[in-house]
Amino acid sequence: MAARSAAARAGSAAPDLLTIGQVLARLKPEFADLSSSKLRFLEERELVTPIRTASGYRKFSAADVDRLRVILGLQRDHYLPLKVIKDYLADLDAGREPVLPGGGDAPRPSILGRERRYTRDETARAAGASPMLLADAVSASLLPATETYGEDSVSVLKALVELQRTGIEPRHLRTLRSTAEREVGLIESALMPVSRRGDATSRAKATELAREIAVQLEVIRSSLIRAAIGRLDA
Repeated sequence: MAARSAAARAGSAAPDLLTIGQVLARLKPEFADLSSSKLRFLEERELVTPIRTASGYRKFSAADVDRLRVILGLQRDHYLPLKVIKDYLADLDAGREPVLPGGGDAPRPSILGRERRYTRDETARAAGASPMLLADAVSASLLPATETYGEDSVSVLKALVELQRTGIEPRHLRTLRSTAEREVGLIESALMPVSRRGDATSRAKATELAREIAVQLEVIRSSLIRAAIGRLDA
């Protein structure tokens, strides 16, 4: 699925290629906030390369739609920045077997299918958790109160199962939520120069920048925790 030049791809254009509006119609049921501006932004970042007709219109193949589904799923369910997603897809394009960014044992998303969504009962079973632990995680604001969950939520619930074995319950982790909210406030302040512009392209750029900042904050947080644990051994 390596990127091809627009000219080369246009030469093999088929009647079943989709317009940007048709792509939106296919994907919006799964990704409600998707817009034409977001699709153009992903093209600008070279994550997807639709064919350009002689008139300049974008045409998307079935493979393009599958690729977009993976990109959007990784953003929504794993909160990954586009830079990380782009490297991940480049490894897939090269025939390598990359580990899903974010670590853990979350399954690699299929380029040929959509990211799986789980019911509450399925989420608990997939994580090896009791329904009560899932309910406690929701009560502690560690998971959203919703009817379906993605792979990222399964990974969180698996982590809670392991922590429970050491005596750490979801209620003990409420401060993590407040810490996350403070970090979101920090990110919002950093994004203000971009987000105040208000146009769709700026909003897409602000969302992507937020993910990149979040990744860097996670690097610092992990380093601080490792350093604190190291002092326990001193």
